[in-house]
This record gives sequence, structure tokens and C-alpha cells, in this order.
Amino acid sequence: MAREIYAYKCRLCGTMHYPFRMVCKGCKQNDFFEFDTVPLPKSGKLLTFTRVYNLPAQYEVATLGLGIVELENGMRMLGQLEIDEPTIGMAVKGSVEVVRKETYDDYYGMVFTAA
Repeated sequence: MAREIYAYKCRLCGTMHYPFRMVCKGCKQNDFFEFDTVPLPKSGKLLTFTRVYNLPAQYEVATLGLGIVELENGMRMLGQLEIDEPTIGMAVKGSVEVVRKETYDDYYGMVFTAA
């Protein structure tokens, strides 16, 4: 089953938001029911990245790569990187995967690899 991460499109002015906002940054309206969900694209360009070395005990990895990616539609999102030697500007493709597990819950997020 393919999973998606969604952006929120204002029905009044068409402005896209990710993550969700209670007030549209385009038309400044504040109505929860005036947004439609739109799947985010899964490929884009790596804008910046870092590696986290001091993770909490519940993570099962020694380090974790994180990056900000500009998606094909111009929106930006933070995701995990599974790239040994990332470079700024490189093309990446994402997939929605489990990024953290707890006793009874799985948390999903975008994981990017080299395109």
C-alpha cells in the first residue's frame, strides 16, 4: 500500500501549506474546513542537510541524516536522508516509511534517497 504525505490547499485562494496551518498565509482566513488535502510530490532537490550523532535511546541507529528538500511543486519539507555522501543541490526521491517506532505506534515520514 502506497502511503502519502499531504499538503493543504486553501479553497478560497489556492495557497498550499505544509505542514497544516489554522490560518491561510495567502488570504489570512481562519476556517478549518476550507482546506483540501493534496498529496505532496516525492522528488526534489536537496537544499541543506545535517547529521545527528546524539540520538535518544529509542532510536536504533547510531546517526541520523536529515535534510530540507525543495519538492517539485516548490514546497519545502524536512525528511530523513539515506544518502552516504549528500551534496547540496543533488536530486533526491522520497518514500513514506516508518521513521520511528514506539511500543504500540509507528510514526511515518519522508525518507529521501539519491535520485
